[in-house]
Order: sequence, then C-alpha cells, then structure tokens
Amino acid sequence: MKHGYWIIGFLFFTGYLLFAYPSSARMVNDPLGREVSLPEDPRRVVALAPSITEIVFALEEQDRLKGVTRYSDFPPEALKYPKVGSYVQLDLEKIVALKPDLCIAIRDGNPKNVIDRLASLNIPVYVVDPRNSQAVMESILKIGMLLNAAEKAEKLVKNMRRRIQRVKFLVDRVDTRPRVFFQIGISPIISVGTHTFCHELIVLAGGKNLSEGPVSYPRFSKEQVLAISPEVLIVSSMERERVFEQVKSEWDQWPDLPAVKNKRIFLVDSNLFDRPTPRLVDGLELLLQLIHPEIFEEDP
Repeated sequence: MKHGYWIIGFLFFTGYLLFAYPSSARMVNDPLGREVSLPEDPRRVVALAPSITEIVFALEEQDRLKGVTRYSDFPPEALKYPKVGSYVQLDLEKIVALKPDLCIAIRDGNPKNVIDRLASLNIPVYVVDPRNSQAVMESILKIGMLLNAAEKAEKLVKNMRRRIQRVKFLVDRVDTRPRVFFQIGISPIISVGTHTFCHELIVLAGGKNLSEGPVSYPRFSKEQVLAISPEVLIVSSMERERVFEQVKSEWDQWPDLPAVKNKRIFLVDSNLFDRPTPRLVDGLELLLQLIHPEIFEEDP
C-alpha cells in the first residue's frame, strides 16, 4: 500500500514540475542571427517598442502582453498596460518584475546592453530589424510565428501587399513626380534622407524627395528650402495642431513658394511614417492623396 502511495506522490510531483517548469521550448534565430530559446506558447510578453505593441494588437494577441514602453499609445487600449520605460531607456528592473517569458525588441533603438542583460538572466529576447516596408512585413510574420498567430500575420501582410500594389498601379498612371519636402523638425528644420521610411513612402506615392541622400535626417536652413522650391510641403509632428499652425504661418510669408502658392502645405500624423507597423500603409495611401490628388478626382 505504501508503495502505491509513493507512486501516486511521485506522479503528482512530476506533474507539478512539468507545469511549473515546462520543458517544451523551441529554438529560433532572430534577424540578427541570435539563437533564442523560447516557450512553445509564450503567455507573458513584454513589447520593448511602441511598434512592437502595435503589431501585437494588430495580430489580436494583446492578451499575451504584460508590459509595454512609454509611448505605446496605439491603439488607445495599449495605454493601460504597465510601462517599462521608453524604448531607448528601458527599465531593467521593471521588465524583470513582470516575469516575461518573451521580450520582443527592436534593433534600432533598444539599448544592446539591456538586451544582453535580459538574455543573461535567461529571459528570451527576440530582436526584429525592420529597415523598410518589406522588412516590416517580415517582422510581422516573425512575430506572428512567435505568438502562434502565423495565419493572422499572413492575412495582415497579404492585405498590406495588396494595398501597396494598388498604390503602385495608380502611380504608374501619372507622368509627374511632384517635388516633396517632408519636414519633421521645426527649429532647426529637419527632413528625411534616403534611408528612412518616409523616403520610401514618398517615392512609392509618386513623389520626388527633395532631401534624399546618405544623411538620414538632414538639416536645412529656410533659404535652402526656398531654393529647392518644393511643390508639396508636408509637416510631421507629434505636437499636432499647435506646431502646424506655427510652421504654416512661417512658410506663408513666402507666397512665391509653389507649395504656398498652391495651398499644398499639409500636416500628417508622425506615427504613420516613422513607426514600422502595419499603419505605414495608411501613411502611404495618405501621401498618395496629398501628392497626386488628381488620381482621385479622375478615379475616386
């Protein structure tokens, strides 16, 4: 009889260990070539950048989220989650306190020393590296794989590709490439170089980026902007209306500037253009409307 109790006790204890310390894990390689061991079904995920938070929500896997970074504000429901610092100044103690079984990081912004420290504490960290729209879609597919949401990710990416192809089709029907100046900084004036999401979106939307070049975020004087004579001037700011009215009133002092003369100074939501998320396609479609309104007048 005692032997029977021993067997039952052993089986109970073994079951407890399997529950508390699941042996099922998988090895994956992230885009940086790092080998990461993570659970088959991660349930405590910390997103280390606003863009990661957006992607998790877009995949409808937000129930897995236990922590996000400070400026994770889309969708609005993301605001209720515990904060672990900003994505460039992560709070290691807060991350560890959330007991994550997976952290999803981004190469451009997250401090490498924090990522390495988390890995040394046996907290799985998968790093994505979205540098352009194609890499953004690949990141969505990879995050979908991590969260067992591959089908949702494929559906989301398929929709993004379809919308991008539609923009390309419409742009192919026009002959002009209006000169675009995309202003993201107020004082000093800062624009966008070739190696940015904004540049790629401007080109895809049928515009010519007047600040293209090797410097990602070049600075301009007002005289330099007047000299390149933009036909479309787009102002991107997180401060929205107040800054826009200030910038617009400053440019309105130059009535001979084509963008002023033709009333083509526009304010856009910065998050549509600098966050590597599915909303980049929203930004692309918006740019198409601003750069080539004639397309929609002819074929709404």
